[in-house]
Amino acid sequence: MKNLLYFTFLLLVLVSCKSDKTTENIETTQGIKPIVIDGIDPSIKPGDDFFNHVNKSWFDKAVIADDQVGVGAYRFLNIPQQELLKNILDDVSKVEHSKGSIEQKVGDFYASGMDTISINKRGMTPIQPILDRIDAIGDIASMTEFVATQLKSGDYSIISPYISPDQEDSSINILHFSQTGLGLPDRDYYFVEDPSVQQIQKAYKTYLASIFELVGDENSKAQAEIVYNIEKQLAKSHKTRVQRRIIKENYHKMAVSQLQENHSNIDWMSMLNTLDVKVDSVDVAQPDYYNTLNSMLTTVSLEDWKLFLKANSIGSHDNILSKPFQDASFEYSKVLSGQSEQQPRAKQIVHRVDGQIGFALGQLYVKRYFNEDAKKRALDLVNNFQKVLEKRIDNLDWMSDSTKVKAKDKLYAINKKIGYPDVWRTYDVIIDRGQFFENVVALRKDAYKYELKQLNKAPNLDEWHTTPSTVTAYYNPSLNEIVFPAGILQAPYFDLYADDALNYGGIGMVIGHEFTHAFDDQGAQYDKNGNVTNWWTEEDYTKFKAKTEQIVEQYNTFTVLDSVHLKGALTVGENTADNGGIAIAYDAFKMTKQGQDSTKIEGYSPNQRFFLSVANIWRVKVRDEYLRNYVATDPHSPPIWRVNGPLMNFTPFYEAFNVKEGEANYRTEEDRIKIW
Repeated sequence: MKNLLYFTFLLLVLVSCKSDKTTENIETTQGIKPIVIDGIDPSIKPGDDFFNHVNKSWFDKAVIADDQVGVGAYRFLNIPQQELLKNILDDVSKVEHSKGSIEQKVGDFYASGMDTISINKRGMTPIQPILDRIDAIGDIASMTEFVATQLKSGDYSIISPYISPDQEDSSINILHFSQTGLGLPDRDYYFVEDPSVQQIQKAYKTYLASIFELVGDENSKAQAEIVYNIEKQLAKSHKTRVQRRIIKENYHKMAVSQLQENHSNIDWMSMLNTLDVKVDSVDVAQPDYYNTLNSMLTTVSLEDWKLFLKANSIGSHDNILSKPFQDASFEYSKVLSGQSEQQPRAKQIVHRVDGQIGFALGQLYVKRYFNEDAKKRALDLVNNFQKVLEKRIDNLDWMSDSTKVKAKDKLYAINKKIGYPDVWRTYDVIIDRGQFFENVVALRKDAYKYELKQLNKAPNLDEWHTTPSTVTAYYNPSLNEIVFPAGILQAPYFDLYADDALNYGGIGMVIGHEFTHAFDDQGAQYDKNGNVTNWWTEEDYTKFKAKTEQIVEQYNTFTVLDSVHLKGALTVGENTADNGGIAIAYDAFKMTKQGQDSTKIEGYSPNQRFFLSVANIWRVKVRDEYLRNYVATDPHSPPIWRVNGPLMNFTPFYEAFNVKEGEANYRTEEDRIKIW
């Protein structure tokens, strides 16, 4: 169904270079001039609210564009990245290139998406064959065959397979099936009676009715209700986002023969055959969903299921059809996000090119924009942080020596990927400049084939799960790897011309964060090889769980929008990583020449500049609608609590800014939570 779209946003410049009498003669440990952080509000005490102390002046002046839901750093920093990609695409799309070259594929794909005259002229014609096939479905067997066939074209409906390592044997990729089938952002949205959620429910039903009208179906409102009610039945079987964080309870490896016996209506044998899959067993992550689906295939009428599949197929393609379909999609999305205007066509298509053929585009991005010195410097930082975390593990007072040995074994087994892949993914597709819809489907089919080739094989250690231009970073527990794309190796996170305090508080905090993910509530369940196995002593793990529960309880008390509480159990992994990331980055910074010095820049000590940088990298302003949905569905805390939460637990911050008892975010030494 209609998935929640995450939009990218305009960047406001977060740091600026200045040359004045207070800074012109001060050199950093790298022999370069320091960068100054603007927008600090001295009327707000650091101990009351450090996020707003650093960011409030900026926040009050920042303007969210009508076609965006936020502005600032973090994921919104991808907006200027999209502009860089647009520069590339504008250039390569205007020149004829040899057929099959990277330039031809990305350039012609972009050009096909920009040809709105042809797209609008075709109307619903591209999707008509799919709707005709749905109309021709005569029984459950032909329905499940349709579902599997469409899945190979990227049209997911009631079955959701993916390929990744077996969590009990990470040396081999297996087939997994997860719960699916919903159009609202989360299963809870079908049952919550909050007025803001009810508004989203109404908007979604309106969207369903709109797309039925666009394909000429009568009784669109009644049809929308039928589809919505099917989804609501499926939603009852869904595990919550918090429940899905429990690794072992979301892994159920079963023989296909047993699944066939359990779910005769799904007919797994035929399903897998249509998917071109040859396996004896699969992992069904959430069995209750498939038990419910198997039952509903007979309790829900075939005609109602066909309406569901129509809505799903239109929703899977609406943004690559003519403008009326795109408008219907946006009308629903803007209720979720608060965004009042659609993004310009060029932004939309740049995003799609990056999303579907991004590693081809990424090669052009790296060649044109990436500074190789940044890769070398980042790798040095990552290696240094590994040593720092080793020392922190050695100094833990709650972990036994035997567990420490295994923790350090895992730490040094982490694979580090910086900048861009050593081996670039290729795309076995023919891109036609005049066939946008077909190009999208061809790339979806290629993505399916690419994944299928990895089944029953050892994991591809060269594979990346984000494009090089994306401003992000991640830790993958199944492969025990950390990844820092080229996109995040820029200001405010990283700057070759910044002093160490800013880089360690910026990209350093991110590096420490990703390392800590190897030891958060989920990562700690994986060993150094990526297998889910208990490498802890029983006593140590009990202590560890008690500490993570403290994080859960603390973050449950935090609010946004006056009364919306964070979900501590949903965000515990990211919060653990934020707390650990700052501590690791600070220790690493204190090993530098500047970290051991006391020379002030712009009136701030090195230690203070480190913490200013931490707050600066989360300088973000978003719309209320977006923030409300973010808190409900995202495992990360909102930016204000990615700063204030960890810092209220970190004693060096108290010392740097003389935080005193009585200030809003003061916590006694005993109440400050320390895990890693």
